[in-house]
Amino acid sequence: MLAVALLVGPPQQAGATSQPATSHGYDAFEARWPSGNINSGNDPHRDAMRLALAKKAGQFEPSLTASITFSAGVVGASSDWKDYVLTTQRASARNSASQFQAAHNRPSDVRAQQRPRASDNAATTQPKTELIDFATAPFPFEGVIPGTDRPFLNVVNGDQKGHRTSRGSVMWEDQTFNDSRVLLHIPKGFDINRPAVMVVFFHGHGANLTRDVLQRQNVPEQISLSGMNAVLVAPQFAVNAADSSPGRFWLPGGFARFVGEAGKKLAQLYGHPVTASQFANTPVIIVAYSGGYLPAAWSIRNGGLGKRLRGVVLLDGLYGQIDDFAKWIKKSPSVFFVSAYTHSTRRQNLELAQVLDENKVPYSTDIEGHLWRGGVALLSTSSNTRHRDFVTQAWTDNPIADILAKLN
Repeated sequence: MLAVALLVGPPQQAGATSQPATSHGYDAFEARWPSGNINSGNDPHRDAMRLALAKKAGQFEPSLTASITFSAGVVGASSDWKDYVLTTQRASARNSASQFQAAHNRPSDVRAQQRPRASDNAATTQPKTELIDFATAPFPFEGVIPGTDRPFLNVVNGDQKGHRTSRGSVMWEDQTFNDSRVLLHIPKGFDINRPAVMVVFFHGHGANLTRDVLQRQNVPEQISLSGMNAVLVAPQFAVNAADSSPGRFWLPGGFARFVGEAGKKLAQLYGHPVTASQFANTPVIIVAYSGGYLPAAWSIRNGGLGKRLRGVVLLDGLYGQIDDFAKWIKKSPSVFFVSAYTHSTRRQNLELAQVLDENKVPYSTDIEGHLWRGGVALLSTSSNTRHRDFVTQAWTDNPIADILAKLN
């Protein structure tokens, strides 16, 4: 079995309290899920969920162990953080036939990868996971809030800058809006010379990449265990805070610039920098959990990615921006859109269904295979499904892996 080493900084402390709902969707989520309810540390169901995916449908042979060790080190010139080294061991997928294949109706720009390309034996022999600074990351952000003339950082206290919410609380930039790191993951067996997909994951409130996206929600592991030819890109938004601000993704073309940089960084992590042009043509899927809905809405509204964005998946995340999602669905019949929900977002999903009916856009209440052909699915989950667990347990265990499996 092969080990994956991830060097990261430690969890950062929460910077502020919640704020009320506004026209920009800051707290439509917070009203039901205040930060104090979602900012706890360990999830007792995490290991069980990991094994559940391994056992699902008999496709995987569970042999999953993980350990975290600490080594002294300094991250950055002005930091006294320690390095976290995560070592993960896993068995290979038994059912290799489930790996991602190109559909006959795949657009030609996806089938035809641009040169230069990696060698024909460029498949990764071990998974690669790393936190990397991005110049185009959502934060830090010093612009104005769209539709207003107000700067996002509207509080100054000496050398500190912060964002004052509508309720009067302040989230300080150095604690909440200053992490430009992005979690990248390339699974074992990934081959850029084959049809591939880039999954961009937007975490919800009260989260950081290490504790939540990597360890609790197991997003990189879901990518690996899906057996699909996919890579993961997960930017950090507000750190440990009840805030959905998109930051630089508010800007026209901001998401496209971010994805462009992701392609270059993935090529470097892949070990073949010349493949940056191939990653630059890889189709993109946005998966947004909970409060991540607002960056997702702005990414499709004016993100500038165009037809390269092939799908959007909301994991109990339709707290607002219904018109943005409905317009994108209507004008792009070849894309797919999946919104799965608990009681938390049931009303908004019913509203979206009504909008789709009015515009004669068909939708399903189940996810069908061959998602590349396009389609809309609105999925109600069991009354026992918990919002906090939704990234690992929704309509099925490990829903991100399930979505990828339906791309065939």
